[in-house]
Amino acid sequence: MASMTIRNIDEQLKSRLRVQAAHHGRSMEDEARDILRAALSTRTETAGQSLIDSIRSRISPLGGVDLTLPARETIQDRVDLGA
Repeated sequence: MASMTIRNIDEQLKSRLRVQAAHHGRSMEDEARDILRAALSTRTETAGQSLIDSIRSRISPLGGVDLTLPARETIQDRVDLGA
């Protein structure tokens, strides 16, 4: 197994990790390992998808919205400012 050292962690973040680890009855190291495992395992679901496909797959279960689009107006002639 590899080991890793994480430096410059905000004290508030470290405190939250300590409390969460105690709540789950494990060490801070085990808690951090579980958080990393969970965060990185959800990433594989969207691997290989384009950004728009990834967004669409997350939004589409929420349903769509029917928009009423206003009628397009004809393009007006350009004004000649050179005269």
